[in-house]
Parts: sequence; structure tokens; C-alpha cells
Amino acid sequence: MNKGISLLLLIFSILICGIDTDKVCANENDKPPSYEEFFPEIGYKTAEEAIKEFEQHFKQDLKLPLRIPPIAFTHYFGRFNNLDGDTNDSLDLAFINEKSPENHYKIDIRYLKNKITIRDKGNQKIYTLKNGQKAIFIIERNSNILVFEKDHWQYMLGIDKRIANKVTPEILVEIANSIDY
Repeated sequence: MNKGISLLLLIFSILICGIDTDKVCANENDKPPSYEEFFPEIGYKTAEEAIKEFEQHFKQDLKLPLRIPPIAFTHYFGRFNNLDGDTNDSLDLAFINEKSPENHYKIDIRYLKNKITIRDKGNQKIYTLKNGQKAIFIIERNSNILVFEKDHWQYMLGIDKRIANKVTPEILVEIANSIDY
């Protein structure tokens, strides 16, 4: 009788849980999309096109840093985020390296009227730019960010934390200072 109950419980368990007989097929030639394919799929285009759209939207010229971090990049893209209203509209410029994913640098720019308020969570340091403006250096979990204001814009320069020893806060300040003051 114990064997009969055990067999009945086994059959009942199989019926409740079901049997998964689906097969998964993989092609050894499957490759992730290239950066040229992937970034346009998520709204990125050439940096020049995105900058032009951003400037036309706000009817103002935008000044960008003349310097970039002293690391190698293979690609750079831009994306103008034009959401409902102007509050969350921003320009994202991404500099990446296909062979070294840690070489990731990003510039986010917002209209100053709609800037992101930075609250001190104990992870910040204040720097002074050459024009006397204050810049806030923020240490996040995955990135380091320098936030500052210039003309009508709030700039956020972000670098992957894995290369923080190569791109120091002082280098980000130099990049910020390279905007035509």
C-alpha cells in the first residue's frame, strides 16, 4: 500500500508541476549587436545630430567641453530626450570603447531651469572652477559624477568607477574648465 501511495503522489506531483519539454536552440554564430546597431535602437544617433536637435529645441547655443578624459574611445553617440514638457528634456552624450567597456564617459546636459537638485548624502566633495563657480563631485556606486552650472545649463560629467584611478576628480574639473568661459 505504501508503494501505491508513493506512486500516486509522484504522478500527482508531476501533473501539478507539469513537465517542461521545451527545447532551447542556440546558434554558435549568435553575437550581441554591435554598438552601431544597439545604440540607435535605444534612441542614440550621431552626437552632432543630437546636439543640433537640443539647441533647436531650447533655441540656445550649447557650449561643450573642449577636452575629454585621457582614455581611448572607439565610439561616441548622442541622444536628445524630448519628453512631455521641458522638465525632463536633456542631452546625453556617450563615449565608449568597444574593447574596454570600463572606458565609458558620459555628459548629461539639462536646461538650468529644470536642473536636478543634488542632495548631500555624504558622498560629495566641492571643487571650484576657474570662473569661480562651484562644482560638486559625487561618488556613486558605479560611477563618479561632476555636476556644475554654466550659462543656461546644468552639466553632469560621469565616468565609470572602474577607471576612477585614470580619470580623477581633478581631470573632470579640467574638462569642465575647458568649456569656453
